Amino acid sequence: MQIILLERVPKLGQMGDVVKVKDGYARNFLIPKGKAVRATEQALAEFAKRRVELEARNLQRKQEAQAMAVRVDGQSVTVLRQASETGQLYGSVTARDIAEAFGAAGIKLDRQQVRLDQPIKTLGLHSVIVALHPEVEVTVTVNVARSPEEADIQAGKLPPSGPGEGEGLEEGEAA
Repeated sequence: MQIILLERVPKLGQMGDVVKVKDGYARNFLIPKGKAVRATEQALAEFAKRRVELEARNLQRKQEAQAMAVRVDGQSVTVLRQASETGQLYGSVTARDIAEAFGAAGIKLDRQQVRLDQPIKTLGLHSVIVALHPEVEVTVTVNVARSPEEADIQAGKLPPSGPGEGEGLEEGEAA
């Protein structure tokens, strides 16, 4: 199916491009989300008339996204989950969990903006890409831990403390 893109779509094209995609992708995703219209002669003429308006709206949304990117870029959020001794989570951390954690921190993100190839299933610090606009992406850090203390240790805010600390060799003793 031939479609006209109304906004930039990653791995597909820029606004105004006429591209050929599978029928289901166009009917079930691109057209209902307002990202594209069918490429007919009438639609091409209509797009030519509205192109300036669409580009202006896109530029405004991009500027808003860039302003938000300054606030969001490099931010870190902590997600607490139960995990095994080996660091495997009982369950996973999804895009929805990350968006809710940022919402609790005062930054409003939609779960569709959080780009996860697969859910996070281990403890630790994870870099996650957030797409605020098709042309504006930032990287945030998600700290997955069992407790707030463990999260601070992983983030480097507290020194690690383990069982038996302070035992062993005294200062000045050689091994």
